[in-house]
Amino acid sequence: MKYYLIAGEASGDLHGANLIKALKERDEHAQFRFLGGDMMEAEAGKAVKHSSEMAFMGFVEVLVNLRSILSNLRQTKRDILDWKPEALILIDFPGFNLKIAEFAHKQGIKVFYYISPKVWAWNQKRVLKIKRIVDHMFCILPFEVDFYHEWGMKVDYVGNPLLDAISAFEADTEFKERLRLDQRPVVALLPGSRRQEIAGILPDMLKVADSMPEYQYVIAGAPNFDIDYYRQYSKHTSYPVVFGSTYDLLSIAAGALVTSGTATLETAMFHVPEAVLYKGNKVTIAIARMLVKIKFISLVNLIMNKLVVRELIQEECTPVTIATELKRFMDDSAYREHMLSNYKDLSEKMGDPGASAKTARLILKYLKK
Repeated sequence: MKYYLIAGEASGDLHGANLIKALKERDEHAQFRFLGGDMMEAEAGKAVKHSSEMAFMGFVEVLVNLRSILSNLRQTKRDILDWKPEALILIDFPGFNLKIAEFAHKQGIKVFYYISPKVWAWNQKRVLKIKRIVDHMFCILPFEVDFYHEWGMKVDYVGNPLLDAISAFEADTEFKERLRLDQRPVVALLPGSRRQEIAGILPDMLKVADSMPEYQYVIAGAPNFDIDYYRQYSKHTSYPVVFGSTYDLLSIAAGALVTSGTATLETAMFHVPEAVLYKGNKVTIAIARMLVKIKFISLVNLIMNKLVVRELIQEECTPVTIATELKRFMDDSAYREHMLSNYKDLSEKMGDPGASAKTARLILKYLKK
């Protein structure tokens, strides 16, 4: 079978790589063409376009980069037509992928969507379009199944692919020694994978780090940037930056400051107390606050349907408020234990690993019908 995958962001790259691996185990004749990142390239060769060239977040940011986005859409459509895959597998990234889904559906290509767009957050009527252009949806969050059911759409719940990656992780026993860390508690800084996220949040993270030397800090770098990019933000102290070792970092961390996104859930699954941070373009945030219909922005709180981790958004996201929350979950034992207890409940709710394997089995089953 010929599979065409599109993952436009770093988290999608991880899930795409695991899905490619699972498909290869079940289809010895599998051929892959894809838009994705380093991890997908490690599994299936060179990407048609790297995800680092595609990730634009926010209403204003999309408008500014509209020419690039439209060019990427045109090139991808041509490439799909030329390669003629049996299956198109779309991974999250809805602004781009739903347009590709509509195009592929008109061409008679089977469209599979792995990791649902967050249509439950805003503009829920998009489900009607998804029902029309997507052949099979594979959901990774428990509450999504009921949401789609309310709109009359049958979907498959496959569990969360993060569990696959975490269960396969083997800690580097020399990680702490290689970074020359001392006995102070380690705080992981996860500033995101997009340039605009890092530029907006990392400076505040580092101000907190400079003001609280009782902890030691390590930055999780995104694969599409180099060490010099991060060094420009660290004016006084050169904090260690690690690439491709986020799980090693979380495995030794006593706490974390995390930009909103998939990393908030990964941090919780490693049972590391955290604060969730988010800053964006002021116009983008104002529009989002009018449109978004959810109580929380972090996956941890959304899945648990309650406040488990503190969310510091926009004007609340300052060095002072970040430092206050960091001090609280690092030093207040009752507060810390309450968060860790909620993490245990979250782990039970998330279930067992196997999302990639289950999704691969279902794709092959549906293709043979």
